[in-house]
Amino acid sequence: MYNSNIPTDRELPSTAKLIKSTILAAVVATVLLVTVVMPAEYGIDPTGIGKRTGLKRMGEIKMSLAQEAAAERVASDQAAKQTPAPVEQAVESTLSPATTGAGESTLNHEMKLTLKPNEGAEIKVSMKKGKSVKYLWKTDGGRANYDAHADSKELKISYHNYSKGSEESKEGVIVAAFDGSHGWFWRNRTSDTLNITLQTTGEYTDIKRVK
Repeated sequence: MYNSNIPTDRELPSTAKLIKSTILAAVVATVLLVTVVMPAEYGIDPTGIGKRTGLKRMGEIKMSLAQEAAAERVASDQAAKQTPAPVEQAVESTLSPATTGAGESTLNHEMKLTLKPNEGAEIKVSMKKGKSVKYLWKTDGGRANYDAHADSKELKISYHNYSKGSEESKEGVIVAAFDGSHGWFWRNRTSDTLNITLQTTGEYTDIKRVK
């Protein structure tokens, strides 16, 4: 039996129509690439539409997070090669600081930071291995990306992680995994200015903002 639904030559689209449809599809794809994909994924906005629609901001955040993640991976790889095995057992505890012995003093500080959108800052204390610092930090509204970590120039340890995340406040205790600098890095990922207050109590020798 013959198929009676086979289209005739007149019903088939002409070559000109096919070319025109292909060109139209390519133009639409290019417009979407320039006005939507590039701003939203890479923060590149040649037309200015991405800025008005908020897509450019989205892309800038994505690229910044990707760069931070790449930097953290490099730092973690370096720490894995450089950090002695006992250091890897150190964790951030939520217990109270250890009682100081005779002749050892406990310091108390409160420090404040103001971070503009995308701005970062870091505060560190100097501690000997096994000493501890109890801390509480909070923002005046909105989450801040944080990274509690340590390093030691003397021991050639560039990065040792205690904890990281995104919170409006965080409380805990850092027990020094080795002699060196131990502290917190924050980055403001909101669209508004953030004020961060850090309170510390512990067996450290000094405290300072390092960046």
